[in-house]
Amino acid sequence: MTRLEGKVALVTGGARGIGQAICAAYIREGARVAVADLLEADARDTAAALGENAMALGLDVTDRASIAAGVKAVEDAWGGIDILVNNAGIFNMAPLGEITPEDYRRQYDVNVGGTIFTTQAVVPGMRRRGGGCIINFSSQAGRRGEPNITIYCSTKAAVISVTQSLALELAKDGIRVNAIAPGVIDTPMWEVVDGLFAKYENRPKGEKKRLVGEAVPLGHMGSPEEIADPAVFLASDDARYITAQTLNVDGGNWMS
Repeated sequence: MTRLEGKVALVTGGARGIGQAICAAYIREGARVAVADLLEADARDTAAALGENAMALGLDVTDRASIAAGVKAVEDAWGGIDILVNNAGIFNMAPLGEITPEDYRRQYDVNVGGTIFTTQAVVPGMRRRGGGCIINFSSQAGRRGEPNITIYCSTKAAVISVTQSLALELAKDGIRVNAIAPGVIDTPMWEVVDGLFAKYENRPKGEKKRLVGEAVPLGHMGSPEEIADPAVFLASDDARYITAQTLNVDGGNWMS
């Protein structure tokens, strides 16, 4: 029997990158998966490629009505949700003098608010099912500050704190809450990140991506699949006595 046989998972930001790899891994492990993404067309493409055990949702994690509608659609289709992966996130950077209230609010609304309010919508159904598993996405950027990345780093540090608080609150309901803190992972988002570093550090495009990969103790950037495997573990009964933890998956960049 596969490790997630009979489980139902909702993965936000599931259409591309790490989220897409998690959806595929969960399907392989026997789960049914709702691929939820603001990019609804991409979510449909991903779900179609994954087969009959996947469904697509257009979902905006900054809109509570959109979250509620997505959760209801999954519960109506499959009876409930056992696993929530709060993977949706955005990145931006700017030196202090260029930070705007609009960018501050947007990053917090997606990275922190999206985690809290999607969890809020899913938990009542998990309680009815007698428990569940929630996996939030932090980052190695949540473990330390970095120049010109004040807002993003602080949102990811907040996710670690949210994970700990919710894990303690929900433990009595049989709901485990953990987080993953990826390091530098080779996804489409890194093209955006590399471009911003090129702008603010006056580098040729591609140089920052090459340098951060070389600086990883294991010698290379990670792949989405190298994040998906730990996400399977945390969702499975193999991790049944683990809650309130943030797992570093970063090739040795952060030691704790």
